[in-house]
Amino acid sequence: MMRQARSALINIGLLATPLGRSARGGAAQSDILLMKDAHILMENGRITQVGAGQPDGQTLEQVEIVDAKGALVTPGLVDAHTHLVFGGWRAHELQLKLAGVPYLEILKQGGGILDTVRQTRAADKEALKEKAARALDGMLAQGTTTVEAKSGYGLELDNELKQLEAAAELNQAHAVDIVSTLMAAHAMPPEYKDNRQGYMDLLIKAIIPAAAERGLAEFCDVFCETGVFSAEEAGQILRAAARHRLRGKIHADEIDAIGGSELAGELGAISAEHLIAMKDSGIKALKKGGTIACLLPATSFYLHKPYARARDLIEAGVPVALGSDFNPGSCPGYSLQLCMNLASWNYKMTPAEILTAVTLNGAAAINRAEQVGSLEAGKQADLLIWEADSLDILCYRFGSNLVRTVIKKGRVAAGSQ
Repeated sequence: MMRQARSALINIGLLATPLGRSARGGAAQSDILLMKDAHILMENGRITQVGAGQPDGQTLEQVEIVDAKGALVTPGLVDAHTHLVFGGWRAHELQLKLAGVPYLEILKQGGGILDTVRQTRAADKEALKEKAARALDGMLAQGTTTVEAKSGYGLELDNELKQLEAAAELNQAHAVDIVSTLMAAHAMPPEYKDNRQGYMDLLIKAIIPAAAERGLAEFCDVFCETGVFSAEEAGQILRAAARHRLRGKIHADEIDAIGGSELAGELGAISAEHLIAMKDSGIKALKKGGTIACLLPATSFYLHKPYARARDLIEAGVPVALGSDFNPGSCPGYSLQLCMNLASWNYKMTPAEILTAVTLNGAAAINRAEQVGSLEAGKQADLLIWEADSLDILCYRFGSNLVRTVIKKGRVAAGSQ
């Protein structure tokens, strides 16, 4: 374990990183720095120098040294879309899915999100934290150093705040940085099924103000989907959130295209998520609104659904980020490495585009591109040493953890030194 405030990573065989402090779209998404025989100097959790060759002996005096031994080094991975804090699991739904029961039908029967709502409401905050911490341990071991965490399994004031408080406390206690999103508009709670306006009022007049006033969330997300929230309702919720300085995100066009991506562009949402059923008009709207497309390939894989139009988005100049969508129902896994594989095979993205998607663009989708997402002087020293000597290997091999060492804020946080 590194103990010095000053540290150095030497003998980097290949350093691969996007550059910049904002999302990269179009051709720029594949424009990354590839530097052979490199080193990185770090101090007080920040990168102070990225350079070719090896530092001289005087520079390395009284410095904690980590030897990359000729391996590939990249920024730490940023998971821009998770539902980290939740109670229970939904393994019993597997047989329904195998039998072809549609997700929206499971939700209509009181399963899906509503099942997790019941389990989350029943759990106390400490139990939720313990469960989420185990997931964070697994994420960190696989190279994820920053995650977004949505609420959305409380669907009433106290339980939504309970989820957000759990995430905030984990952010203080765990090595992984957590960025929180309020998603109380994840489903219509059963007690409001005959009173939609009543829940809209609760969201707008109570839950959003409380989360914002307590500083528990930076973003507000809405599930804009058939049978959940309409585009009109989503617009009302996100405009209310904006009045409380919560930036907008939208679960859009996951199953049906009902105007979610168009709304994201119209409102200038920081990101639109899923986008499986997105129309051409949605792509144009995202580009015009400066909205990042956060795609979730593991969800398509798990649900046997089509894959989002990543190539069309990139060619239109829309920045593409990737997220795991870790949740207990539609994607009970948190491996961004698997998402990288799936993006290569099914989105036809290049390794360079994928690296940008899981680092700089992911960071931009949660307003962290100034701090993380690339290996540059001044940024937080979050980086990975891989069991690989080329970027292609990260998309070529699958089914095993290829991360050798995780360095978080300049210190070895997981793996071997």
